[in-house]
Amino acid sequence: MHPIATHWLNFIDGEWVDSPVPLTVNNPGSGEPLATIAQASTADAERALQAARRCADSGELTRARPAQRVTWLLRIAEEIRAVTEEGAWVLCQENGKGLRDARDEFVEAARYFEYYAGMADKIEGTSIPLGNGYMDFTVYEPMGVSAQIVPWNFPVSICARSLAPALAAGNAVVIKSPELSPLGLCVLLQAIERAGLPRGAVNLICGQGREVGAYLVESRMADQIVFTGSVPTGQSILRAAAAYAIPSVMELGGKSAALAFADADREKLLASVKSGIFFNAGQVCSAMSRLLVQRDIYEDVVAAVVELAEGLSVGRGQDDPDLTPVISAQQLAGIQAICRQAVDEGAVVATGGEAYSDRAGHFMRPTVFRDVTPQMRIAREEVFGPVLAVIPFDSEEEAIAIANDTDFGLVAGVFTRDIDRAMRCARRLRAGQVFINEWYAGGIETPFGGVGLSGFGREKGQEALYSYVRTKNVAIRVAGE
Repeated sequence: MHPIATHWLNFIDGEWVDSPVPLTVNNPGSGEPLATIAQASTADAERALQAARRCADSGELTRARPAQRVTWLLRIAEEIRAVTEEGAWVLCQENGKGLRDARDEFVEAARYFEYYAGMADKIEGTSIPLGNGYMDFTVYEPMGVSAQIVPWNFPVSICARSLAPALAAGNAVVIKSPELSPLGLCVLLQAIERAGLPRGAVNLICGQGREVGAYLVESRMADQIVFTGSVPTGQSILRAAAAYAIPSVMELGGKSAALAFADADREKLLASVKSGIFFNAGQVCSAMSRLLVQRDIYEDVVAAVVELAEGLSVGRGQDDPDLTPVISAQQLAGIQAICRQAVDEGAVVATGGEAYSDRAGHFMRPTVFRDVTPQMRIAREEVFGPVLAVIPFDSEEEAIAIANDTDFGLVAGVFTRDIDRAMRCARRLRAGQVFINEWYAGGIETPFGGVGLSGFGREKGQEALYSYVRTKNVAIRVAGE
């Protein structure tokens, strides 16, 4: 156990700065206040953007050989590893997630910096043949200032996911932390500060509500917007960005389906259900929120999933239970409202369906709905909680049609022993990533992003690096040829 500071600051232009207005951060496991953080204003956002602009325009991130950025990123990874235990305890208390999972989040953050350190000196252009008398080549240049708005569900790893490739490409960054869970990012920035980057290269501000986030977009001082969060907020950001054609990377959530065929390995399927919808209390953009089950095994699978859900341990994050609290009372109320509507529309509660009434904090019972039809709200809208909708199907064709009948398209999954069927489904599923026989297969090396209302652009993997650069072509007429 590590002591948690009672008040935290923003990081602007190489300095930790306070504000006259504190923002209270609560512990979801108890519902009680945990600490306060300086609440950033639009003036703070402007200072952060100006600091990033000075850094970007100075060339300090790009003037040296790219090997210098490799060194910086490796130092950051080393410093993050050094604060993993402290940071995990802070993240566990402010976010509600399991201590083991919070620790993994810091380890993953370090891995992002190590991974993109390996690419920082390999961002290479191409030579294009135009015939005698011409030389032509491309170069990749950093965007400049990248404004990154981070969500509360995995704040440390998602921040690192965008920050590492942005720095590898030579951008300066302004991060807006989530007001519900900002403290772990302060620990992350303390580690980054010790790595010795140029002043203004990374800035962190915590603003409440729309005001500060909107300013990052509408001020025209950012050259790029990176956002992970809800569809309505993403749409609002995109409208503002479109006015000035600001390039954006958007990850807006999902309503992802797993297709379980009659020949699926039952053990692998149930393990994936456990991680797919109950990990982090279901507060995962790529959660397995719809389970499509072939009718031959539907009753057996529903019974097994109910038994799984009812056997989960439930508790506060420091105890590393199977199911942890959701982030806030507001989030819990929203989950319950969708569950009530599902019942009104004819879905059957196989287990759960309501919050725990005998627990302090914000705990939703692990919930399984059966007899769900594709047109019900529970099958179409993101719940962002430990709520699974189980839908029967008869044929492969029907399963694909149900899975693709959504405005989202982040991930999907297929559970079958038939490799031909698995590959057919993978080709036909409308999703940015398809898991076969294991939900959350893949890693930081695999591109991640969606289609439709799940957003656009790709994070993770080599492909993400090219979201943080512009391609410039240089065409030369050679005299005398």
